[in-house]
Amino acid sequence: MSTPESGPPAGQAENLPTVAPQLRALRRRASLTLEAAAGAAGLSPAHLSRLETGQRQPSLPMLLALARIYGTTVSELLGESVAERDAIVRGADMEATRAGGWTYYQAGSAGRGMQTLRVRVPHGFQGDIVRVHPGEEWLYVLKGRLRLRLGDTTHLLAPGDSAHFDSLTPHRIAAEDPDGLELLFVHTLLQSPTAALCLGPHTGEMP
Repeated sequence: MSTPESGPPAGQAENLPTVAPQLRALRRRASLTLEAAAGAAGLSPAHLSRLETGQRQPSLPMLLALARIYGTTVSELLGESVAERDAIVRGADMEATRAGGWTYYQAGSAGRGMQTLRVRVPHGFQGDIVRVHPGEEWLYVLKGRLRLRLGDTTHLLAPGDSAHFDSLTPHRIAAEDPDGLELLFVHTLLQSPTAALCLGPHTGEMP
C-alpha cells in the first residue's frame, strides 16, 4: 500500500502533466504556507516543496488531498480550464437537496472557498446530531427560532440574530418552534457534502 508521500508507480510519472506551477499558485491563492499545506495533506514540507518545483510528480491520492485543502478540483490542479463561475444565483434556480430531514438550497457559486446555503430545519430533526469540522461557520436566522448549542453553552436565536464561530467547536442546531426554522448558512468546508458534517448523536440532553 502506498503512503501519502509515495509517488506514482514506475512508468506512470511521465504520463502526468507538470503541475508544479499550478500547485504553488493554488496554495498561495488559499493563503497557506508550505508548512501548513503540507501538514494538512500528510506530507513533509520538503516533499511538498519538491512537488511545487517539479522534482517529484504527485500521486492521485496527493492530488485529491491537495484539491480538498485548496478548495478546488483535481482538474484545476492539473491545469485544465475551469468553467467561469456565475456571480449571480437566482432563487428560482436553487435546487433543493434533502438530507436527514433538512432541506438545503445552494445559495452561492460552486467551486468557491466558502459554501453558502439556505437551510430549512423542521422541528424535531437532527437535534441530537453533533457537528465538528474544520473551518468557520456563520448562521443568520431568517424565520423561526434557532436553538444553537456551542460546546457546553446553549443559545436561543430569533430572526435577525446571527452566530459566527470556529466549527471545530462541537455544535448542534435545532428548531425551537413547531413550524421549524429557516436560516442562511455559510461555512468554509468546501469539499464536504452537508450531510457529512454530522458526526453522530450526542450523549447528553439539549437543555
